[in-house]
Amino acid sequence: MADILSFRINCGHIFFYINLQSLYMKKASLFFIAVLFISSGTLFAQGFHIGVKGGANLTKIDGRSFDQGFKWGFSAGGFAEINFTDHIGIQPELLFNQSSTQTASDFNQVYEQGINSRNVSLNYLSVPVLLALKPSPLLSILIGPQFGILINQDENILANGKDAFKRGDFSAVGGAQLNLGGFKLGARYVIGLNNINDIGAEDKWKSQNVQLYIGLRII
Repeated sequence: MADILSFRINCGHIFFYINLQSLYMKKASLFFIAVLFISSGTLFAQGFHIGVKGGANLTKIDGRSFDQGFKWGFSAGGFAEINFTDHIGIQPELLFNQSSTQTASDFNQVYEQGINSRNVSLNYLSVPVLLALKPSPLLSILIGPQFGILINQDENILANGKDAFKRGDFSAVGGAQLNLGGFKLGARYVIGLNNINDIGAEDKWKSQNVQLYIGLRII
C-alpha cells in the first residue's frame, strides 16, 4: 500500500513539473507575440521584418562553485526588426540557448550535498527585447533586457538529486550587429543580474555569456 501511495505521489510531482514547464514556455511565447502585435500596428509604414538566426555561446557562471573558464554552447531562434525611424527601432527575439559549464573542484567544500557530475548543461528559452540604435544602415547597436526560462538542466548534478538552478534568469544585453542586406553578423555580451542558485545562500551564481551569431532576414 505504501509503495502504491509513493508511486502516485511521484507521478503527481512529475505531472506538476511538466505542466509548470509548459506554462513557462507558453508565457515566454505569448510575451514575444504580444511585443510584435502591439508594435506592428503603427510600425509597418516604417519597416517590419522577421528572420532566423543561430550561432555560438561562450558561457560561464560566476561564483566559487564553478570554473571560471568559458565553455561552448549554441543558440538558435527567430528575431523581428521593428523600425520607428531609419535610426531607431526595437529587435525582439525568441531563442533557444544551450550553455555549458563545469563545477569547481572545491564544490563539495561549499555545499555538503556533493555532486554527481562536474559537467553542467543548461537549456534556456530566452526572450531579449532590444533597443536598436542605427548610426548607419550598416551598423546596429543593440541594448536591452533579456528574460530567460530554464526549460532543462542536468538531473544528476547534486548527489541528493535536487535541482540546483532557479527557473528564471534576468539579464542585461549589449552588442553590435552588421547589416549586410538581408544577412546579419553580430556579437553581444549578456550578463546575468539575478542569483540563479537554488541550493542555498553560501554562494551567488550569475551567468555571463558571449554570443556570436549570423542571421537571415526572410520577410
